[in-house]
Order: sequence, then structure tokens, then C-alpha cells
Amino acid sequence: MPGSSAGQPADRPADPRPRALRRRDTEHRLAHDADVWVASASADGVPYLVPLSFEWDGETLLLATPGDSPTGRNLAATRTTRLGLGPTRDVSMIEGEVEVLPVDALPAERADRFAARTGFDPRVSATAYHWFLVTPTRVQAWREANELTGRELMRAGRWLA
Repeated sequence: MPGSSAGQPADRPADPRPRALRRRDTEHRLAHDADVWVASASADGVPYLVPLSFEWDGETLLLATPGDSPTGRNLAATRTTRLGLGPTRDVSMIEGEVEVLPVDALPAERADRFAARTGFDPRVSATAYHWFLVTPTRVQAWREANELTGRELMRAGRWLA
């Protein structure tokens, strides 16, 4: 049995975190992690999933990818995404609305923060990148099955805790 050895009980998951702690943990990840899984779909529903680096300003996630990549085309066409932040046993799922900006349209300060945080500056790439600003509309966070209840932290763009 996973998590146990002969004669010893299996490890039990920690008690569920209250919603306020889950929000704090999610905001910590947003402030300190550098990469996120980005799910998108084409206009005809073909799914696509890639890891991308991001920068968080407290309200929006900033992503960059080539405008003609599957992800770039999908985000521009549908203007929505779902992001997976953290490992599968401590995940934050973020649904959001997407704004597409040409690479030269973002204020230099924000683009500089992205480059410093991610170690990559799409403004100097020979490939035609776009910025994708994701405004969260729904956020969920859970670790184990015992945290499925109460996992919704944001609904309709408003934090619940």
C-alpha cells in the first residue's frame, strides 16, 4: 500500500486548509513561481497544453508566446485560458480572460519585470512574440481529496476569502 510499510498505518493527509490560507498559499505561488501550465483550445475545440513562464503584478498574469504558435492563436481566438499552478498534490487552477498585446505595446517597466523574473525577454527575440495578459475570473486550490470542498477561492473575478 502506498505511504505505508508493514505494521504501520498509511500516512494521512493533513487537515484541510481554511479558504483564507489557500488564498494566501496561491498568492505566494503567484508571487514566487516562474512557470505555469497554460491550457487553451482552438476555435474548433482542439485542446493544447504548454508550460510558459509568467509574471504576476497582483491582478494579472503576464505570459509571452509567439503569436503564430498554437497557444498564441488559441488565446487570441478564444480570449480565455485555464492555468495550472503548482504540483498536482498542491494545485491552483486559474481560469481567466485574455487580452492580447503586441510585444512593443506593454509598458517597459512591466516587460522588464517579466524578463527579470523569467530570464527571457521576448522583446529581443527574432520570433514575433505577443504578450497575453490573463485576468483571473475563477481560482480553485486543493491538495488532497479532503480539500475538494471549499476549493473555490475566486468566482466572477472576486476573491471569496
